[in-house]
Amino acid sequence: MKFLVVLACTLAVASSQCAPSATTAIGTKAPSHICSGDLIFNEEFDTLDLSTWNHEKTASGGGNWEFEIYDNNRSNSFVKDGKLNIKPTLTSDKYGEDFLSSGVLNLQGGAPADACTNPQDWGCERTGSASNLLNPVNSARIRTVESFSFTYGKVEVRAKLPAGDWLWPAIWLLPRYNYYGSWPSSGEIDLSEGRGNRNLINNGQNIGTELTSSTLHFGPFWPLNGFEHAHFEKNTASGAGFDTNFNLFQLEWTPDYIQFGINNEVIGKVAPSEGGFWELGQFSSQVGTIDNPWKFGNKMAPFDQPFYFILNVAVGGVNDFFPDGAQNPGGKPWLNTSPQASTDFWNGRNQWLPTWNSDNTALQVDYIKVWAL
Repeated sequence: MKFLVVLACTLAVASSQCAPSATTAIGTKAPSHICSGDLIFNEEFDTLDLSTWNHEKTASGGGNWEFEIYDNNRSNSFVKDGKLNIKPTLTSDKYGEDFLSSGVLNLQGGAPADACTNPQDWGCERTGSASNLLNPVNSARIRTVESFSFTYGKVEVRAKLPAGDWLWPAIWLLPRYNYYGSWPSSGEIDLSEGRGNRNLINNGQNIGTELTSSTLHFGPFWPLNGFEHAHFEKNTASGAGFDTNFNLFQLEWTPDYIQFGINNEVIGKVAPSEGGFWELGQFSSQVGTIDNPWKFGNKMAPFDQPFYFILNVAVGGVNDFFPDGAQNPGGKPWLNTSPQASTDFWNGRNQWLPTWNSDNTALQVDYIKVWAL
């Protein structure tokens, strides 16, 4: 009986010390109980834990006709010295250069871990031709889609971005369930996006390795997207880019606002009014009788649902992330309007390949931590 009394007292004390939290989490690596201030996700990358990180397998190009193939290969995703590396390689190094113009790329596999993850835009199987080469770059895109998703919390990612012309590193989050509909209705949180060019100048500004951006994407349907109301940039303005040192990329996500920071400096904050993101995006003035997809959520909708992490290095693309009008040493080997942009990119490899120097091309991530509010 004395034991039961002591146990009851211990549980009562523990319960009283657990302040309630607005944070929730789901997935195989999510904690079963959350108290305010708890460290609920702590990825130190002592190893590449594939029970935490799921590899995407696709050549779909991320909706932007990017030039990479995502696969599960230790040349492209690996842990070294306690840091995750996502490093692009050449498809021709794996299959030979003739494969690009005449090979058949088939990413379908029989094992669950070998399944193609995105068939959009011939992402699972396609055949190369002289005019439309197969994607000339291999890379990796990994995600915690099954293991960890959360709603509200404080995030810190220590990472060093890659250097190399036309590389596109990203540290970001997507919704687990698309509760409000397909992209961008259910939202997207971009913690850091960068460009690997060291000397890419647009309107007098270095938009390459000296710049990183944080963005919220949201809208009732494509192409309506209110990201311009929630886009923030940080430029080092020092000649030393985000590829030269590790930096802290930070997110504070609460039931009232989303705030982005770098190295403990706030670079942007979005605090919607009671009209929520529908009002923030000014969508009522752009559409007719379309319903507000978030009218049954709270003012943070669509950012009131669980999101999971994604880490990847993309290459190129035709969505104007790499503007045609920007100045880059050696020029830009493709136009965003080209029907064979990936082929043009590969044919111009004498311009960009010399800038891809060994480990500098890798996105390196030291850790990812999430604390409950």
